[in-house]
Amino acid sequence: MRRDLFDDVHEDFRASFRAFVRNEIVPHHEKWEAAGRVDKAMFRAAGELGFLGMAVPEEYGGPGEGDFRFNVVISEELQRANVIGSGMCITLHNDIVLPYLLGATTEEQRARWLPGFVTGETMGAISMTEPGAGSDLAAIRTTAARDGDHYVLNGSKTFVTNGMNCDLVVVAVKTDPAQAHRGLSLIVVEDGTEGFGHGRHLRKIGLRSQDTAELFFSDARVPAANLLGEPGTGFGTLMRNLAQERLALSVSAITGARAVLDWTIDYCREREVFGQRLSSLQNTKFVLAELDTATDVAQVYVDHLVRRHLTGDLDPEDAAKAKWWTTELQQDVVNRCLQLHGGYGFMEEYPVARAFLDARVQTIYAGTNEIMKEIIGRSIDNPRGGERR
Repeated sequence: MRRDLFDDVHEDFRASFRAFVRNEIVPHHEKWEAAGRVDKAMFRAAGELGFLGMAVPEEYGGPGEGDFRFNVVISEELQRANVIGSGMCITLHNDIVLPYLLGATTEEQRARWLPGFVTGETMGAISMTEPGAGSDLAAIRTTAARDGDHYVLNGSKTFVTNGMNCDLVVVAVKTDPAQAHRGLSLIVVEDGTEGFGHGRHLRKIGLRSQDTAELFFSDARVPAANLLGEPGTGFGTLMRNLAQERLALSVSAITGARAVLDWTIDYCREREVFGQRLSSLQNTKFVLAELDTATDVAQVYVDHLVRRHLTGDLDPEDAAKAKWWTTELQQDVVNRCLQLHGGYGFMEEYPVARAFLDARVQTIYAGTNEIMKEIIGRSIDNPRGGERR
C-alpha cells in the first residue's frame, strides 16, 4: 500500500535510524532479552545520534522538531526489526514521558531536565499503576504529603517500564487522599532520592528486554520544586497526554501486524506442502487476503490520526478507537499468521513466535481495551457539541 504520510526528510531519518537499529540493537537483542534490560550505553548512543528528545526546543539542547512523524518512524523500524522490547526504552522516553516535561513544567524544571533527555544521560519513566490500581487512577494510594519545601512520598508502584534503568520518573500520587481524581498530582522523582527504591525486576512472557520493575517510596523526600503543575491537576495532565500515548501504541500495533504479515507471506511463498507452495492453497490465499485488507484499512486510519495529531486535532475518543482496534487486529494477525507457519510458528527462532509473545500486552497497557470501549461509549452517549464526527 502506498502511503503519503512522510516527506523526504522523514525517509532520511528512517535510513539513519534503521542503520542504528541494525548496528546497535539487533546484535545485542538476544543478550538483552536474557538479561531483562538493555545496556544504557545503547540509549546514550541514541541520544548522541539525535534519536532522543526530538521535540525538545533548541534552548534546552534539542532540535525543536515536534513533528510526531519522526516518532512514528522510530516505532516502525523497531517493529520491522522485531526488537521492540529492546527499543521500547526509546519510544517510551520520546512518546510518553517527554510530553509531561514539555507541557507541564516551569522554565526552571525544563532547564534542569530536558538537556539530559536529549543526550541520553537521563532516561525517563512514568509510574501510574499500583498493585491495587490499574486503569482506575482514582484508586491510587501512593501519597505525597507537603512538609516545608518537600513532599514526602509513601507507597508502591508496579509494571513500570524503564523501572530499573530510569534516572527520572514521573509519579502519579495523591496530594489530597480525601479526593478522588481531584486529589491526584504528578511529581518527578530522581534516581538517588533517599527513600526511593527499585523493587523486583519483573519477568514477563514477552518484551523481555523491556525493563519492567516495581518502585517503592518510604518517606522519600522530594523537593516541592519537582511538582508538575499545581496540586490536584495531575488527572487532567494524564488525560491530555494519554491520547498521544494511545496513538503511539496504535502505530506500534499496526506496524507490528504488517511486519508479521509480510514475514508470513514470504514463508508461505517458500514453504511447500502436498507438492505445491503453501501460498497457492485456497485457504492460505483467503487468510492472507483478509489480513492484508484489514491491515491496510487500519493503516489508513492510523495515518489519518497522525495527521490530525500534527495539527493538534487528536481527541481522546479517536485515540481510544485506534488503540483498541489496532491492538485487537494485531492479535488476530499474529495468531493466524502463526497458524500458517504450523509447527515452525511455535519455535522461538521464527520471528512470528517472538511477535506472538511481544504483542500480547498491547491490549492491556495504556488502558485496557475494555476501558477504551468505555471511553468511546461515553462519547457516543454524551457527544460534545451535540454532534459526532
